[in-house]
Amino acid sequence: MSSTFIILGTAILAVLLAGYFAQIYLPPPKPKIVGIDLGTTYSCIGMYHAVSGNVTVLVTQDGHKCIPSVVAIVDNEILVGYRAVAQAEHNPSNTLYDAKRFIGKTFTKEQLAEAQKQYPFKLKADPSGMVSFAVVVNGSERLITPEDVGAYIIKELKMAAEKNLSAPVKMVVMSAPAEFDDLQRNFTTKAGALAGVNVLRVINEPTAAALAYGLHKKSNLHNVLVVDLGGGTLDVSLLNVQGGMFLTQGMAGNNRLGGQDFNQRLMDYLRSLIQSRFNQILDDKEDIQSLRLHVEEIKLNLTYHPQVVLSLPLHSLGGQLFTEVVTRELFEKLNFDLFLKVLEPIDKVLEATETRKDEVDEIVLVGGSTRIPKVISLISEHMNKIPNTSIDPELAVVTGVSIQAGILGGMWPLTVSAVELPTRVNKIHVH
Repeated sequence: MSSTFIILGTAILAVLLAGYFAQIYLPPPKPKIVGIDLGTTYSCIGMYHAVSGNVTVLVTQDGHKCIPSVVAIVDNEILVGYRAVAQAEHNPSNTLYDAKRFIGKTFTKEQLAEAQKQYPFKLKADPSGMVSFAVVVNGSERLITPEDVGAYIIKELKMAAEKNLSAPVKMVVMSAPAEFDDLQRNFTTKAGALAGVNVLRVINEPTAAALAYGLHKKSNLHNVLVVDLGGGTLDVSLLNVQGGMFLTQGMAGNNRLGGQDFNQRLMDYLRSLIQSRFNQILDDKEDIQSLRLHVEEIKLNLTYHPQVVLSLPLHSLGGQLFTEVVTRELFEKLNFDLFLKVLEPIDKVLEATETRKDEVDEIVLVGGSTRIPKVISLISEHMNKIPNTSIDPELAVVTGVSIQAGILGGMWPLTVSAVELPTRVNKIHVH
């Protein structure tokens, strides 16, 4: 009997030693599952590495880790990301963006008419109110659904991952806004299926961000405020985190506030300058789109520099050159009232959950627009707490879903998987 125990003990020790030395000396296994953040404005893909526990957000196009969530149809060719943006000024009616706003949602005739005012491409609803985008291909109208747009973006991300892994990507974990209902999540999963991947799980974006910051591992942490300010939407969530379990206690936000709105303020200012300087209204579609692209670049550069020089030839004005120095101070002045609106849903969430500011243990910033220095300082002053900015806010969600993908794929070192407790909390909409 004792010899049996000795043999069994020796066998177990051998297995443990083999696993230990395998982790040290053998190359780590390739990830089986990847994480995708299919965003309203930008999308990206990441993978979790065994042993190190690190996440790599993959370069997808021309050195960029995040690509614009934009799809264009040119003749019979589908362009995605930066390639779609590059031709947008010449092809606005066939260049599709903001598809995430429409996926799995039904619209009344009045809502559709209001939405149509904001887009150069044509929106069409079926009898149930589900929206498609009507584009013209070779003289004929063709309907593209929001999940089709999502699928084209996922395919582009999938190709980037397959180049890195040298293997097919078949399984993914994806994120969704916490407010998405079952239908919207199902259509998000459908977008993955159309792209040829099996979506194993859809987790909430605030949960993904908390995972990215490793907050599920902190034993003394309970209340996490997640402020997600992207290109077109603001979402604020208060999470209760306990040992890998995530409960959304409150949600508030503004579905019409984000980086695009900040851009528009600067855009309107520059168009008025052009009109006064050249005594002519700038209404040429190509020049307007070119100015819009420059404005986005200016906003990004003002995050790191106090001023940026704009130099823009305007072909509709005989090729005249418009130059202007745009300062961070000017950008903040133009948008100050919009920046203050970021604080409103924070207060609504705290009020609805009866949570004091000093009871918030951690503030996490998500979304590219939270990089704006004035936004960070306003949140810090309002909450009397410095937000956690140790992770690039634009990559926080994809980092979190990639960690979840690694856990589901059994990649060591194994950590606690996110368990999202069901919640009946409704999002408070602030306008």
